[in-house]
Order: sequence, then structure tokens, then C-alpha cells
Amino acid sequence: MRQRIEQLTENLGRTIVGKADSIRLVLVALLAGGHALLEDVPGVGKTLLAKSLARSIDGRFQRIQCTPDLLPTDITGTNIWNPSSREFEFLPGPVFTNILLADEINRATPRTQSALLEVMEEGQVTVDGVPRSVPQPFFVIATQNPIEYQGTFPLPEAQMDRFMLSLSLGYPSQEEELQMLERHQSGMRIEELSPCISAEDVLELRRLCHQVKVERSVQEYILNLVRASRTAEDVTLGVSPRGTVALQRTAQVLAFLEDREYVIPDDVKFLAPHVLSHRLIPAGGRRAKSIVDQLLQAVPIP
Repeated sequence: MRQRIEQLTENLGRTIVGKADSIRLVLVALLAGGHALLEDVPGVGKTLLAKSLARSIDGRFQRIQCTPDLLPTDITGTNIWNPSSREFEFLPGPVFTNILLADEINRATPRTQSALLEVMEEGQVTVDGVPRSVPQPFFVIATQNPIEYQGTFPLPEAQMDRFMLSLSLGYPSQEEELQMLERHQSGMRIEELSPCISAEDVLELRRLCHQVKVERSVQEYILNLVRASRTAEDVTLGVSPRGTVALQRTAQVLAFLEDREYVIPDDVKFLAPHVLSHRLIPAGGRRAKSIVDQLLQAVPIP
């Protein structure tokens, strides 16, 4: 399994240049059984990352281009009348996949955004009172542009809380962008990527990550960070208990990727800005990540 993780990381690195930390964070979210929110400007490789991941795990990939006229049934699917059989048949929506890219998710209306709430938390969708499970593993990568707000609908707290972590790819360095030009000159295509791990392997890796040990002192450190966010100044809404569980779960996965059988405080410190920031509602013009950085400095390390 260790060799397959290295192959998966190497495979993603063939299409995504110089973003080792971002690739690792996406793998953390995948193996933790959560979902990832990419907040970045257009053209930095968000869609490419999602497609490369789906191809690398030999899984199905679907993309939803979110727009104001998108309907909930365009995501979940709907029942249609079949004249030949004289009965309704269920037509599955794009959520019935392994890797789902919800591009520019904040351009969809709140009603349509809410269509993802059930499936992101419970791995199923309910249409006309009938629950239907989606394939496993099921992983949502949603994107939104943090700069352009015209014609967008901010994600509500319940939706933000469904994402296990948030991250930003950012612009590449000059050397990295030069490597991109060289690869495109040679005609490197995503179709050339070969699967290096199966969907069943992903489920097995999730099970192994659950076995990583988290000492009581580290759990108390996680809890102290989260509870401090609820009483911090310039915070309207602190981190939910779901965020507490997410921080421990992602720390277990990171420790596993680092070939350790136990979590250390540095795992928590590295992940805290990505797991907690999008769950905070700051006040007074403060930035959420600066508040998390302040909490990391204030809360004693075990």
C-alpha cells in the first residue's frame, strides 16, 4: 500500500507541477473520507487536479458547471416517465460517480447548493422519498473564485462545514511555470496517465488510516484549539464539533502518509489552517486564517 501511495502522488505530480503540499492535502481529504474546497482564481489547475485524481484511482469522474439556472435535479437526478414500460424510471445525476467536481459552486443558487448537503454527509441522495447510495469512494472537489463576487451566492455555514478542508493552489513559481510550458510543448495529455490504484484500494487505505493512534494529549490539543475558536475575539461563529472530528481524522491520514503509526502535534498544526479556517465566521474585518494562526500560537503544545 505504501508503494501505491507513492505512485499516486507521483502520478498527480506529472500533471500538477510544483504543488506537493496541495496534492498531499487533497489526498488527505480523499483518504479521510471527506471533501475538499479549492478557493482560487481561474486557470491554476483545479479541474486538472480533479481529473488527474479520478484517472489515477481508476474511478469515474463527473463535472458540474454551477450556474444560477442549475436545478437540484441536475445534480441528484430525477424520475422520468417511460412510455414503453408505463412507469417512472430513475435517471441518475452526476453525483453517482467517484470524483465529482463542482466548478464555481458559489454560482449556483442556495436551493441547488443544498442538493449536495445530504450526499456529502451521508453518501446518498433521496429523490421522491427513495434513498439511493452513491458509489464509493465518493469525493467532492468544489471550487470557487475568492476574488469575483458578482452573480455569486455565498455558501451557507452548513455547506462550508461539509468540506473537510479548504486549500488554494496559488500561482506557480517562475521555474514551475517554465516546466508547465515544457510539458505542454511536448504534448503531455491527461489521457496518458495510467491508473496506479483502484477504488477498492482507496477504501482499504481509509480503513488503515483509522488505525493510526491518537494519544489523549494530542486529542486534548485538538479540542483546546477548537474550543478556543468559540471564545476568541472577532469570531462570530466558532468551529463545530464536526470540525473537531475532521481535524483528528485528517491528522491520522497525514501521519499515515508520513509512514507513522501515531499522530504528533505538528500534524495538527499543519492541518489546522486548512480544516478550521473555512468553518470560522470572523468579525471586525479579520481574516479567518489569521485567527487560526493566532490560536496556534496561543494554545499550548503538548
